[in-house]
Amino acid sequence: MFTRRLLFLSAGLSVVASRFGWDDGEAVAAQSFPVSHSDAEWRKILTADQYSVLRQEGTEYPFTSPLLNEHRKGNFACAGCDQNAFSSTTKFESGTGWPSFWAPLKGAVSTSQDSSGSMVRTEVHCSRCGGHLGHVFDDGPKPTGLRYCMNGVAMTFHPA
Repeated sequence: MFTRRLLFLSAGLSVVASRFGWDDGEAVAAQSFPVSHSDAEWRKILTADQYSVLRQEGTEYPFTSPLLNEHRKGNFACAGCDQNAFSSTTKFESGTGWPSFWAPLKGAVSTSQDSSGSMVRTEVHCSRCGGHLGHVFDDGPKPTGLRYCMNGVAMTFHPA
């Protein structure tokens, strides 16, 4: 149950985290990337759902992405800049409701610490445009043991 005490504790932790630089979301947004646009340009380029996830670090509802059931050979690319990010050979069924991969393509993504929502996670960004793709967790399959849990709306698929 979400109590008022828990609400104040969460708010206080968020303030402390931002004061000491533990929330890297703003740091990622401030970086320069090979592909960059103004906020108005991003809003024109992306759909409302893509903008929410890629530029505002939102999360799509689980089991809603058509890419969840994409099983053809090819690459999953960032919907913001079309950089290939994941190969279909690393995709697996995680049961979480989001497309999941055990490894990205070399140099395609970067990570930062995400301490929003009273939890600490590792956020995954496109290395070319800085768009938020999802999060990575350490409960994936071999050979990496990682689960790159990606928002399907943040990606497009290019068949082989």
